[in-house]
Amino acid sequence: MKLLVTGGAGFIGSAVVRQAIARGHEVVNLDALTYAACLENVASVAGNPSYAFEQADIRDRAALDRIFATHKPDAVMHLAAESHVDRSIDGPGDFIETNITGTYQLLEAARAYWTQAGKPESFRFHHISTDEVFGSLGATGQFTETTPYDPRSPYSASKAASDHLVRAWGETYGLPIVMTNCSNNYGPYHFPEKLIPVVILNALAGKDLPIYGDGSNVRDWLYVEDHADALLTVLQKGKLGRSYNIGGENERTNLELVQTLCAILDRLQPKADGAYADQITFVTDRPGHDARYAIDPTRMRDELGWRPSVTVEEGLEKTVQWYLDNEDWWRALQDRDGVGQRLGAKA
Repeated sequence: MKLLVTGGAGFIGSAVVRQAIARGHEVVNLDALTYAACLENVASVAGNPSYAFEQADIRDRAALDRIFATHKPDAVMHLAAESHVDRSIDGPGDFIETNITGTYQLLEAARAYWTQAGKPESFRFHHISTDEVFGSLGATGQFTETTPYDPRSPYSASKAASDHLVRAWGETYGLPIVMTNCSNNYGPYHFPEKLIPVVILNALAGKDLPIYGDGSNVRDWLYVEDHADALLTVLQKGKLGRSYNIGGENERTNLELVQTLCAILDRLQPKADGAYADQITFVTDRPGHDARYAIDPTRMRDELGWRPSVTVEEGLEKTVQWYLDNEDWWRALQDRDGVGQRLGAKA
C-alpha cells in the first residue's frame, strides 16, 4: 500500500512513517517543515526506495494536486497539525489556518483525486485527531466515540472543526474516511516544548521542573510507537465512516508523572547531590486547563483486537534513556522559536 502521510516529519507522523516503511508500505511524507518538524526523525528511512519526501503546506491546493497526481497514493494519513495548547493561546490564527483550512484543502484535493480515479473502494482518508475535542472530565468516566464535543482551547476547537469537516466529506461526498482520537502521546523524538521532554531536559540542566497549578490534572499517556501501530491497524481494518478512540490505559496526574520521571533519572543518571524531584516547582496554571482526560478503548479492543503494549513506567524508562542517548538531536532543536519559554500563560 502507498501511503501519503501529512506531517510525517513531526513527532507522531514520523513514528507512523518509520513503522509503515518497516512493514513494507510505500510512504510519501508531506511536511511543511515548520518549527516542530525535524527530518532527523525519519533519517533512518530516508534512503529507503519505498520512501519519498515532499515539502509542501497542506493549505496549498496546487501543491497537493501535484503530489496526488505524481505519487498516486492508496491512502492518506492526515497528521499535519499545529498541536501545542500553549501556543494556541498565544497565537490561535496559525491553528485556524493549518488545522481547519489545511484540512479542508487536503479533503478537497483527496476528493478530486479519488473521483478522477473512479472512486476506488480501496481508497482511505484517515484523519488523526485528539481526545481534547471532548473537553474535560471529572473524577470519573471516560471518553467514548459518542461523547459530545466540548473543546476548551483554540487548539482543541480547531481540531474539533477539522473532525467535523472530515465527517461531512464522508457523509456528503462519500469520501471513504476513518477517524481516530488519541490520548497524550510521549516517546522518542518528542519535540522539546511538551511536558515530558521539558521535564527531562530541565532536570539534566539543573533547572526548575515546572508543573501547572497543583499538578492534579490527569492525562492518559500513550507511547508513540503504540499509537503508530494503532493508526496502521485502523487504516487497514477500521470500518469506513467510523471513529476509534485510542488510549494508553495509563492515567496519571501530572505530578505523579513528573515524580516518576525524576525517579527514573535518579537511577539512570544520578545527580552529584540530592534528587531530581528537588527541582519540582509549581507555576501559575494554564488558562482553561482541562482537569482530566481518559479514553475508553473498548471499540479498538473489541472490533480491531488492538490494545497498548507498553505501560507508562516502561515507556517513560525508554523515553528517558532515548533522550540521554540522543543529545545531538534535542540540542539542535533548543534554539527554535519558543522552545524553553513559558507560553500561553495569559489569556
